Amino acid sequence: MYSYIKGNVTNIESNYIVIENNGIGYLIYTANPYSFEINKEYKVYIYQYVKEDELSLYGFKSLDEKDLFLKLISVKGLGCKMALPILASNVDGVIDAIERENILYLKKFPKIGDKVARQIILDLKGKLVSREEKTVVKDFDELIEALKALGYKPVDIKKILPSIKADKVEEQIKEALKLLLK
Repeated sequence: MYSYIKGNVTNIESNYIVIENNGIGYLIYTANPYSFEINKEYKVYIYQYVKEDELSLYGFKSLDEKDLFLKLISVKGLGCKMALPILASNVDGVIDAIERENILYLKKFPKIGDKVARQIILDLKGKLVSREEKTVVKDFDELIEALKALGYKPVDIKKILPSIKADKVEEQIKEALKLLLK
């Protein structure tokens, strides 16, 4: 199993790139092959798909993208080749469509029909976090836990997070308490 491959892109096609690493060219299927540049070095996170008649590599520029891909292929009826075009679009838009149960948005992707779109929503609703929410949660983990321990509701805490400017946890708590007491 591969985690990532670091090397120079030597070829770009409509649905894959070739990365050369130590004299070996790896054909890697990607959602947006034209977002790569030839003769430039990249670190591509890899998912290795093994089937009795196929061995394929799927590549992603970030771990978040790979994580969403893995969640998508866990959906019944959705394979790797169907999940890749979904990643080619706006990832936050896909997450929003799943959370809002927007079947029409999901059906615009190739080979995604009504049944598969409903299955995606059923399996993934509430299990995906957008990049923006992840950033907020990562930056304020300690603050959120401290405010929860003081008895504040997660909904109220989430409302004030964008207003917090401090970097140190102690200062963040002071700012948060002032905002929550208003």
